[in-house]
Parts: sequence; structure tokens; C-alpha cells
Amino acid sequence: MASITNSKHSEVNGDLCVGPCKKYKMENNNKVTVVLGAQWGDEGKGKVVDLLAVNSDIVCRCQGGNNAGHTVVVDGKEFDFHLLPSGIINQKCTSVIGNGVVIHLPGLFEELKKNELKGMQSWQDRLIISDRAHLVFDIHQQVDGLQEAEKGKNSLGTTKKGIGPTYSSKATRNGIRIGDLLGDFSIFEEKYRALAATYKRMFPSLEVDIEGELGKYKEYAARVRPLVKDTVSYLHREIRSGRKVLVEGANAAMLDIDFGTYPYVTSSNCSIGGVCTGLGLPPNVIGDVLGVVKAYTTRVGDGPFPTELHDETGRLLQERGHEVGVTTKRVRRCGWLDLVVVRYTAMVNGYTSLCLTKLDILDTLKELKVGVAYKLNGKKIEYFPSSMPELSSVEVEYITLPGWTCSTEDVREMSKLPEEARRYVEAIEDFLQIPIKYIGVGQGRESIINAN
Repeated sequence: MASITNSKHSEVNGDLCVGPCKKYKMENNNKVTVVLGAQWGDEGKGKVVDLLAVNSDIVCRCQGGNNAGHTVVVDGKEFDFHLLPSGIINQKCTSVIGNGVVIHLPGLFEELKKNELKGMQSWQDRLIISDRAHLVFDIHQQVDGLQEAEKGKNSLGTTKKGIGPTYSSKATRNGIRIGDLLGDFSIFEEKYRALAATYKRMFPSLEVDIEGELGKYKEYAARVRPLVKDTVSYLHREIRSGRKVLVEGANAAMLDIDFGTYPYVTSSNCSIGGVCTGLGLPPNVIGDVLGVVKAYTTRVGDGPFPTELHDETGRLLQERGHEVGVTTKRVRRCGWLDLVVVRYTAMVNGYTSLCLTKLDILDTLKELKVGVAYKLNGKKIEYFPSSMPELSSVEVEYITLPGWTCSTEDVREMSKLPEEARRYVEAIEDFLQIPIKYIGVGQGRESIINAN
């Protein structure tokens, strides 16, 4: 190996630099804040992101697609976001859709139009889309439905938004990216025809109007072009310049393809690792990681749910919590808060603090249970089962806490919460050993208690 002294160097204050250079300060103390779902989704991440976006310059989506559903209520108006970062409501914020997101362009433009009609303004100057993001085509959505139908009673309950097939195309390297659409259209056309032919061989009954789709995508190319750039270099430049970046995770940790209740999961990494790979950020720029936890537990679709309630209490949580999926419109299954789940996702994600949402939904209950341990074959286990038969067989150990049976909806200070509600919050903090920074007690952005 050549000696360093044989290379061209310049010397700055006694330090060697390769080539002609000046001394650079390598430290960058500006950190990215991340918001992640800590359960099976629908924890209220959109409202938390909307709150934090007020003090952010850039809000990013890093993974998933329009299978996500985040609701933000501002001045009584309800905005629903599926592909757009929730921070786009803040007119001082730039929104970034990163390379790890899969994008259905018809759905994106429909979502923009709907929210524009509700009052979302000046998004054209504040939305940036990665040229590396993969495209979800209508053919992916058809295949999603066909694959679910093939599974019959063993179907996974996907949103049929084409997310899984698109990530599969990405992994098998016949996916098509935004950058392909904006390049030489003849190459895009060749790739699209090849993708369609692949799916036609797999599903002979599939009907695709290839010429019609290609015509549409010529129009989409013109519409999306002004929004597209290399988001990797953009984000690194903005972070170095001191801009405040917020990352909004879609779905949730228990739906992560590696760490969730596989196979009843989504097709992306919705844990902390997905932030790095979905935006091109190194781990050393990650700062605060805020885990969002619903004050009880819900999930949509199939899969084990140890604390699920099939009684009046479960129905009450569904009704009071308006537990209907933003994307799927399916009624969510409801159960007691499961801290075994949250402790497990905290191991994976390294939450520095938590936001506890929907505490007000528990206002009418005289007694509350919280799952704190799992037993399998009568013995307490110290791990979260990866086997779905095992998880379906666990016996949950609960602690019981008194309810507060009064409204918390107008409370804005921790000290003014009923004593029993404070005890509920403290029990969660004590078990997890993670501070609860915010508490949600209503739908609006103003309905949050700063618990610091």
C-alpha cells in the first residue's frame, strides 16, 4: 500500500488533507426528529407530526405508500393524507416524499386535489419527490387483489393498493422509478411493457390497456416533473445548513416486514431502519425518536392480537374512538393497552420519548387493564414471539387500574388531569422507562397536553 507521504497533500495548521484543501469542520450537531407508530398503526401520528411541523422546516415520508392513512384536524377541517407528509398543512414547511416510498401518481394527484379543496395552499412550491422512488401502477393494484383472492381464507387483509407487488418489483429489479418516467420515454415504455408481460404470464386473466396507460403516464410525467429532484443530496445539504427536519413514519412497528407480526405486516420497514434507507440518511443524524402510542390497542385486518376485547368494552372503544380505518374504511379491532408490544418496539426503535394519544376515549371506563407480560404454557416469557401460533397462544398478564369517569377533553395541563388518569400515564412510563412527552385528549391540534 502506498505511503500517505507519497500522495499529493496540503497542510493546514499541521493537519494533512488529501489534495489542495482547507480545513473542514466535520461536526454537525443538527439532528433529525423521527415520529414512529409504536403499535399496529392508527396511533395518531398525523396529529403529532402536524404539531411538531410548526417548528420544522422540512417534513419527510420515508417508506410505505398510499396504504397509510393519517388524519389531521385544523380549525374543524379534517384533512386525510395517504402519500403526502402530514406537515404539508404548515405553509412554512417543505414536504419530501423519499426514495423508500412507493408512489401511485393517480392517487397522489387525487389526494392533492381533495386537500386543496379543503384549504391546503401553495403546495406546488413546497412538495419535493425523490427521483429514486418507485412507481405503483394500476397493474400492481390489480395483482394485489388477485393475490389476495388466491389466498382465500388465508388472505392477509391487505389494502389492495398495490404496495406489496410494487416492493416485490423493486426487489426483483423490474420495478420502475420516477426517474425512469422523466428520462427517455421510449426506455420507460420498454420497461412498462416488460412489467406488464411479466404479470400477464403470472396472471393470464389480467387485463391491461398498455397503450392507454402509456398515454396517461406521458401526461403524468409533465405534471410531476417540476416536483422531482435528488432528495438525498437535498436533505444532506439542508441538514448541514441547520434546517430542522422531521420524519413521519407510515404504518407502524408491529407492521414492519422484519419485526412485525409476519406475515400480517406491510411490505416496508416502518421501524427506525426504514428512515435511513428510505431517505439516504446515516444513523448519526438521527436525534429524537418519538414513539406514538394509543392509550389502548387497535389493529386492522387479520393476525394475532393478545389483548383484543370481544365484549361491550371493545365495542365502546370502537364507537368512542371512531375506530374506522382512514384508508380501508374497515372497523378496527380494539383491546386493552399492551405494553409488551410497546416495550418490544421500543427495543427496535430506541424511542427517546412517547406521545400517548386518545386518552380521552377511556374517560367513561370505571376500570382499566394494561397488559404487562405474556405467559406461554404457564411460564412467563421474556421475548416477543416471532411465531404466530405462539403469539396466538399467549396468556396476557394484566395490571388493573381505576378509571377516572370524567371528561379530559378540555384539559391542557398535566396537573389538571384527574389523579387516576395521571396514575395511568405514570404506570406506562414506569413500565417502559421512557418519558411521555405529549398526551392527546381530542382530535384537534390544540387537544394535546405537553407533559414535560
